[in-house]
Amino acid sequence: MEEEWIAGKHSVTEALRSGRTINKIWIADTAQKHLTQPIIAEAKKQGIVIQHVDKRKLDQTVPGIQHQGVVAQAAPYAYAEVEDILEAAKSKNEHPFLILLDEIEDPHNLGSILRTADCTGAHGVIVPKRRSAAVTATVSKTSAGAAEYVPVARVSNLAQTIDRLKEEGVWVVGTDVTAREGVFGNGVFTGPVALVIGNENKGMGRLIREKCDVLVKLPMQGQINSLNASVAAGVVMYEVLRARQEQE
Repeated sequence: MEEEWIAGKHSVTEALRSGRTINKIWIADTAQKHLTQPIIAEAKKQGIVIQHVDKRKLDQTVPGIQHQGVVAQAAPYAYAEVEDILEAAKSKNEHPFLILLDEIEDPHNLGSILRTADCTGAHGVIVPKRRSAAVTATVSKTSAGAAEYVPVARVSNLAQTIDRLKEEGVWVVGTDVTAREGVFGNGVFTGPVALVIGNENKGMGRLIREKCDVLVKLPMQGQINSLNASVAAGVVMYEVLRARQEQE
């Protein structure tokens, strides 16, 4: 049976709250009681097996992740369908607000983007199946548990997905340092919108760039002309939220 690991206090807590299927939770003998007590109480309520183990076992299970002495063994992450994300927006009577990631490879960037997507009310994130970070323990930890709430769809062809979104009336906005139009106050974010964030090093691919309805850029005043992908995504997501709240 396939399994996935969820590590860290926030990630495990949100996985429990969201109803994710968890098979077992390991708690390190040295873990701080005030961190683990609420998790143990909730796990017992749900009838989940809890095992106290040596911290080194957790270090080996999720190498390189700050697990805070808490690791859960969960059912594989359930990816959403694009239709589910659009339907979720419709059921809330809201214009779709989607994030499309064109080959974001760093799981820390994906986790940070999911966290901001949750904070700004995005309905979901769409990633390609190839050359893209998947939802892993690192992503879950970096997202502070937001990975349990923001639906992520994996698609075979991002360009075709953009065409489908356009047919649904979604305006596709790409972020590009060479764009002429600025991101702030341009009026493109109040309707149905899909925000495209490019690869950490190359930016958006040529085909994806050409398929965007409009390209926008962030103003730059310093010597460095680009931001980390997840930081840039966060700034633009908050501009979407600001524009929408102003319109209400």
